[in-house]
Formats: sequence, C-alpha cells, structure tokens
Amino acid sequence: MDFTPGPEQEALRRTVREACAPFDDDYWLELDREARFPQEFHAAMADAGVLGIAMPEELGGTGLGVTEAALVMHDVARSSGGMSAASAIHINIFGPHPIVVFGNDEQRERWLPDLIAGRTKSCFGVTEPDAGLETTKISTRAVRDGDRYVVHGRKIWTTTAQVADKIMLLARTTDIDSVDRRTGGLSLFYTDLDRERVDVREIPKMGRSAVDSNELFIDGLEVPIIDRIGEEGRGFDYILHSLNPERILIGAEAVGIGRNALERAVQYANEREVFGRQIGRNQAIQHPLAECWMELEAAFLMCLGAADRYDRELPCGPYANAAKYLGAEAGFKACTQAVMTHGGMGYAKEYHVERLMREVMIARLAPISPQLILCNIAEKALGLPKSY
Repeated sequence: MDFTPGPEQEALRRTVREACAPFDDDYWLELDREARFPQEFHAAMADAGVLGIAMPEELGGTGLGVTEAALVMHDVARSSGGMSAASAIHINIFGPHPIVVFGNDEQRERWLPDLIAGRTKSCFGVTEPDAGLETTKISTRAVRDGDRYVVHGRKIWTTTAQVADKIMLLARTTDIDSVDRRTGGLSLFYTDLDRERVDVREIPKMGRSAVDSNELFIDGLEVPIIDRIGEEGRGFDYILHSLNPERILIGAEAVGIGRNALERAVQYANEREVFGRQIGRNQAIQHPLAECWMELEAAFLMCLGAADRYDRELPCGPYANAAKYLGAEAGFKACTQAVMTHGGMGYAKEYHVERLMREVMIARLAPISPQLILCNIAEKALGLPKSY
C-alpha cells in the first residue's frame, strides 16, 4: 500500500509548515526559559485551520482523518517548537474526539466551534495519582444531584490546565464494587474548569516548560447533566475510542522531533572541523546518524499504517501501540545522538538539541509506558497470556 502523501495532503502540510515558520528557535527557547504558554503559536494554528482538522466541516472543521492529523502533528513537532509546539495543540486534535463521535448535536454545536476557532482551550482530566495507568481504579467521584453532578477528587499530569477554559473529565458515577465489569461505572464530562472549585497546581518538570502540566484538586465542582457525554457509566468506552488516535499522533510527533534533531546533527557534522576534517567524514559519526534515519523512517511508516487502519475502521489497537512505541524509541535515539554529535556544544542551549532531548522523553513516558505496550503486543498480537 502506498503511504506517500497525495497532493491535497501535501498542500495541507505546506500550510502547516508556513504557519510554524515564524516561530523560530529563539521564540521557543525564550518560552522554555520563561515557562510561558505559546499563545501566539496557538492562535496561528487556529488561523491555519489546524485545530479543527479532524472535526466536522459543518461546524468549521476540516473533516479529515487521523492520517492527515498524524501528518500535521509530525510537521508541527519537526518545526523549531518540537514537543512544546505539538503539546500546545495536541489536546485539540484528539481530545474532543469523544464529543465528535458520542456527543449529541446540541453538544457538538455548543462546544466544537470555539475549540476549532481557538477561542476555547481544553485540558484532559483522566490520570490520577493513585491509579496511574490503571484507569478503572480512579477514585474521583461525580454524584448526581438533580440536574447536575457534584465532583470531588484529584487528577494529575493534566496538560494546559493553567490556560484551559474547559476540561474533559472522567469520573466514577457508580462504585466499582457495584458494576458488572471493571470498566463500567465511569462517566465522561466536558465542562467548565471552574477555578473556584478546582485548585490547579503546576508541576515543575524536566522539559517542555512552555506547556504546563498540573495536579488538580477538585472540591465540589458542579457539572450540569447536559455536560455529560453519552450515557452514564460508559465513559471508559468513550475514552478508549480516542486512545488509538492519540497513540498514533504521539508516535508521529516523536518521529517529527527526532527528524528535527537529526537535521541539526547532520548540519553540525557537515560544518564542524576537527583535526583538519569535517567530523561528518568519520564513520563513528556517520553510522549512528544513518541508523537514526532508518529507524525514524520505519517508525513513521508504522504511524501511517496505523492511521490508515483507523480511518478505514479496521482493528488497529496493536498497530497504534506499535506506532507510539517505535516512534518514541526512534525519536529518543535521534535526539540523544544529536546531542552526542554536537559533543560539548550539545549541552549548550544555543544549539537547541538539549531542549529536544528533554522534550522527547515525554513520548517515551506518556500516555502509556513502553513496557505496558510490550505487554499489550504480547497478548493481543501474539496470543500470549495476559501478564498484568
């Protein structure tokens, strides 16, 4: 099957690259130092139509698939912004998917146009400190009270909560001991992030300082019943529908930042001279970079293959997981090798590869660990016994 982007896809990619171009290395280095959200970049992506790429055309979106979204997010991460640029808009690409698929007409019309236009920013409240990847064990509770729910609980690693107006929130509405299956009893909401009822505390972290990560303390958040997506108790099913696209996008973003770093390493290897010759003439420099190129190419093909299966409504779980795993591993290796190629200057912020290396770690760690992906592939693709 040919995964070469067609003319319309290439036109879309050109638009994205042109929109990213004004936001150069200096812009992203300044934001990284100041820990400031890239508001200008977010607005430019909205103007370019990127935020609504996978949303309905009748509401202002582009109505394209995960394949196009993966191409776009790859190119965003390949720009100077790396994962900071990608993370600033990532939630807009995959986060509203449950609204598109499972929301009713009134909800789609009420919520999606503002997201597409960039007037509203959202965050994703799923992970909890005591549950981690075991989502069915979350303890945040939403208790029905007439025409509303009242929510108490905690969330962690909630990206963009410092600037978000809305939150996609998963909460337990039925005790786990009272459900027939462990994935039952969870409900999904999209509602206002009321800071009178939600204490948002930023987590200082290793990289990507321009895009915040937070712990949320929810104390009596009132959520109107009209802000519940789909049926009560089926929130886990709705979240699952968006997980495969997210993993594909993370894989594509990791390839993008890896290619960003590889290009910088190649340029430096061509320019830097030691002992009267370019260091790029040395096979000890050439071979690791050549390996990075091959691994990035292979990982991107897996991303496109997984996206194609999703868009054609074929089973894609193992492929999406493999795309995330391979993309993250290849991107991490490329960023690390870029620092090594620069030698001591790789440690200097002015060459930017140290920033990329810090940021690419996100793709290895989240939203699922490489070890759990290997467990999933062993079980689902190979038929081995479940190990967890």
